Amino acid sequence: MNEHSEPTAATGQPPAGGGSADSATETFVAHRNLLFTVAYEMLGSAADAEDVLQETWLKWMKVDLEQVHDRRAYLVRIATRRALDRLRSVKRRREEYIGPWLPEPLLTAPDVAEDAELAESVSMALMLVLETLAPTERAVFVLREVFDVGYDEIAAAVRKSPAAVRQIAHRARRHVDARRPREAVAPDVVRAALHSFQRAFETGDLQGLLDVLAPEVVLISDGGGVKQAAPRPIAGAGKVARFIVGGLGKAQVTLTGEPTLVNGGPALVLRVNGEIDGVIAASVEDGRIAGLYYVRNPYKLTRIASEIPLTLN
Repeated sequence: MNEHSEPTAATGQPPAGGGSADSATETFVAHRNLLFTVAYEMLGSAADAEDVLQETWLKWMKVDLEQVHDRRAYLVRIATRRALDRLRSVKRRREEYIGPWLPEPLLTAPDVAEDAELAESVSMALMLVLETLAPTERAVFVLREVFDVGYDEIAAAVRKSPAAVRQIAHRARRHVDARRPREAVAPDVVRAALHSFQRAFETGDLQGLLDVLAPEVVLISDGGGVKQAAPRPIAGAGKVARFIVGGLGKAQVTLTGEPTLVNGGPALVLRVNGEIDGVIAASVEDGRIAGLYYVRNPYKLTRIASEIPLTLN
């Protein structure tokens, strides 16, 4: 089978010999979490990633498995192509999105946070950087830098030559390195900063906020046109602190935070008068919060009730 082709539907019947329907199902289930992680890192949306999984499954069930030498690699190839098609489509939709766009937050298990490489790859900060890449650049970066897929296999997935893929990978890596957080920060440090931040906004302590926020902190809030949010990022500790304290004062509501793990790192589920209002994640530099990512769009809050399994393997 040509490495640049996708599996062909032989007859529309279940996969034959050595490739029974049960065997195909077993293989797909075994790699489902990996395929979801690949699709999510490419799309930043669990809903879109689930759609990619469904499309991958439908394609996979028509494959003659006797012609597939590496089932895991082939599943990743199918999922990547489906995710690429969807990414090109959603890129156009996101240009019409009301206000800033943030990735859909996922409630993740402690084991994700313990895997530093996986946690960084799904962090809000890095996912936002990946949004600045062109679709093929993003696919190449994710497959190479996160999942350590070989250049030949990436070439087959994105329908480029290995030489072209190497150039794309180099360009994407340089782009991301220039914009990603300077260094990994221990979860305990992020957790401590978020605790100070939580205590300050719960008590309306303006000075407390100024103490925990980095001077050049940026707050990005995503309401999706459904919930009120800042129409553009807010930069600077003073502006961010006044926005938070002033907003709470005007609204005359009680805002509380509940520590959680989102996208592999410490975060807060925020409640207004006891009702879930959103999820806020943070990036931290030198012990102070440099980035705040506040997702209020209710359509993006459906994956914070139960843990989503993610994996690099």
